[in-house]
Amino acid sequence: MSRLPHVVVLGGGPAGCGAAYQLRRTDKATVTLLERQDVVGGNAGSFQWGGQWLDYGSHRLHHTVNPDILTDIKRMLGPDFGDFDRHGRIRLRGEWLHFPIKSLDLLRRLDKGFALGMARDMVMRKLSKPAEGQTFASVLHANLGPTMCDHFYFPYARKLWGKEPELLSGIQARKRVTAGSFGKLIKRLLKPVGGGKYYYMREGYGQISRAYAAEGKALGAEIALGWGASRIERSTEPGYTWTVTAEHGTERRTIHADYIWSTIPITLVAKISQPAPPAAVMNAAQSIGYRAMVLVYVQLPVDQYTTTDAHYFPEGNVRVTRLSEPKNYFRSTEPKGTTVLCAEYPCQVGDEIWSATDQELAERVAKDTTTSGIPLPAAPIAVHVRRLAQAYPTYLMGYEKPLGVLDDWAASQPNLLVYGRQGLFAHDNTHHALFMAYSAVDCLTPGGFDLAKWAGYREVFKTHVVED
Repeated sequence: MSRLPHVVVLGGGPAGCGAAYQLRRTDKATVTLLERQDVVGGNAGSFQWGGQWLDYGSHRLHHTVNPDILTDIKRMLGPDFGDFDRHGRIRLRGEWLHFPIKSLDLLRRLDKGFALGMARDMVMRKLSKPAEGQTFASVLHANLGPTMCDHFYFPYARKLWGKEPELLSGIQARKRVTAGSFGKLIKRLLKPVGGGKYYYMREGYGQISRAYAAEGKALGAEIALGWGASRIERSTEPGYTWTVTAEHGTERRTIHADYIWSTIPITLVAKISQPAPPAAVMNAAQSIGYRAMVLVYVQLPVDQYTTTDAHYFPEGNVRVTRLSEPKNYFRSTEPKGTTVLCAEYPCQVGDEIWSATDQELAERVAKDTTTSGIPLPAAPIAVHVRRLAQAYPTYLMGYEKPLGVLDDWAASQPNLLVYGRQGLFAHDNTHHALFMAYSAVDCLTPGGFDLAKWAGYREVFKTHVVED
């Protein structure tokens, strides 16, 4: 009887853990999953601090999740899985509006100047829609007009990406802005994406990845935590395609694989490959980059800060982009007497935000909340900081050319698959990453990996739009 192929999965985020589980459930392959950290989940993981589970920023599972995947998650989590109404707020022109935005709230709270500007933009677009062009700025200006762009999308983009909207690719607008036209905006006001509801887990968002990893392990997958791939090369072992070198501190191991399925950044895959890829590929890896994020957690001596789950700050008078209160996501009342806030600060590695001390960052949170009219009720009793070097792919103008060089190189390597948010340099949610994992497993057949079917799935992936 022939052996099952051995798949080495690089990365233990949702895309990696989902594949490990699905490969074993369908008995299509044996699996070794390598995760450099001591826990699974990646940027979609969770950790404990301040007596509660915390996420790496604001995360939620959207109602647009694939039904089969949703069924699996519900079964895995049981009573730890909850369905909730969203209760967010967004600060716009000095006023707080419900988020997702409600039409009556928009009309009642915003000044007449903004409403008249929106009405004028809608009329002008009906009369003569300008060409979309190729930049983030031109695409949104053509579809939404200057009022919404200048007061909401452009200030937020500058904070989120650290670049002027004219320097960002129009693909960024199409991937990140769900209400990318007046028609879509009105539809969203009348009926928000997902109906203004979301799913969440008792032990934080990372419970999704932990559940997939646990079920995959129970089915025979090796989940190797603390082990990171330091080298991948063509195998000299008969019958195998790849040899993976993995390291854990001073320990080293060699793993022979029929397939490598990588969810780590595609730039890193090129760097650890031997023999080294051509110079053009390595240059391409240097030409695309990521936006970093500093997450500042402040513990307050109160049961609850507000009833809001997440506050959004597009305005330029504060540096924070989003402030979440994790207890509110699962409607938890524990722990008594304290709550934790998570403030998100997009930045670049090495800049003043990235290099600031915990105390300086806590003071910045206090200043930003005061400026926004929601001051902290008391001084924080503790502060915790997490830094993410690769929080979001940055789509600068022309980024698709070097990314295409990398993608073509990866596709030319036998039995190497790159997928997931980091692997495809994609702005995707967790439900998208899990769909990629399930799709990859669907393409693995006894005769090999069905590249034609995978190409079809890649076209579907291109239609994914991020939901906040």
